[in-house]
Amino acid sequence: MNSQNHPAGMSAANPATAAQRLRGMVSLLGPLLALAIVIAFFGVADWRQEGKDTFLTHQNFRTIAAQTSTVAVAALGMTVIIIAGGIDLSAGTALSLSATVLAFTLLKGYSAPLAVLAAIGAGCLAGMVNGVLISALRVVPFIVTLGTMTIYLGLAKRIANETTVRPALESVPSWLASLVDTSPRRQWLIGEWLPNLANGVWLALGLAVLLALVLRYTVFGRYVFALGSNESTARLCGINVPLVKIAVYTLGGLFVGIAGVYQFARLSIGNPTSGVGLELKVIAAVVIGGGSLTGGRGSILGTLAGAALMGVIASGCTLLGLSNPEQDMIIGGIIVAAVTVDQLRQRRLAA
Repeated sequence: MNSQNHPAGMSAANPATAAQRLRGMVSLLGPLLALAIVIAFFGVADWRQEGKDTFLTHQNFRTIAAQTSTVAVAALGMTVIIIAGGIDLSAGTALSLSATVLAFTLLKGYSAPLAVLAAIGAGCLAGMVNGVLISALRVVPFIVTLGTMTIYLGLAKRIANETTVRPALESVPSWLASLVDTSPRRQWLIGEWLPNLANGVWLALGLAVLLALVLRYTVFGRYVFALGSNESTARLCGINVPLVKIAVYTLGGLFVGIAGVYQFARLSIGNPTSGVGLELKVIAAVVIGGGSLTGGRGSILGTLAGAALMGVIASGCTLLGLSNPEQDMIIGGIIVAAVTVDQLRQRRLAA
């Protein structure tokens, strides 16, 4: 297994290992540095506009965090999939399927906790189906998830009867809506030193910490990195590759299901097409954060930074009066740059 992905197994006495540590640290801090530069750029640009200066404010920070949380949560699961050498193009439609299941369950009169569990279960099931198909058919994940992307979209439309599912507003509890509240009340925060962020942002950070610990300190985490680094070697080492793949995609589906709950909390409806194209932002968050599409490398902190970077760019462009097409072109350019840097790094390591 590549020791670059597992600093805990390195020896400080080995100069080559020390260089690997340095490269790993640079790779980890790179997305954070890029995020800081983008924040500073938009902050200065907004400050220079006469009569404005709203970018570097607490309210804008809360808004960006709440709006980014949906993509960030789904990207956590995508990080594990990409580290394992896979990809999931069905994440966007599986997310809208989960949101539609939640709305449909509420419409039928079931309690909100049960509806949330149904939505998360739908996400897990979608991920597990991806993993089973990839393992059983031995077809590349790109093709399998490209097919299931359309299947999940059609399933969501069938559940919604090809329309939008609109549960009664009184059936949506306040705790569910507070997941993405851009102006939350300080209901449970211990002190004023904690930023007053939406509950969903704190939940996303908690999930990120938990997943980072799993990847770093568990046997499953080592299997994930081993699978992405070299699948053939992982199989020769006795790793049950099909089972690990199923577990990886099911875990990714779990986070997609949670993101579907966020999506419903933001829209208060179940729209079967609301997640179409969202998988591109989810994958972009991982890639911008330093994840390698060839597998074997990625970090939770980098993914969060990548998701935040896209949120900051969207907010900054809006405040500067730039149109959505211009925002898309900027984010697209950043994705191309991130993939280029990754490819250059791969060639340097192979040399």
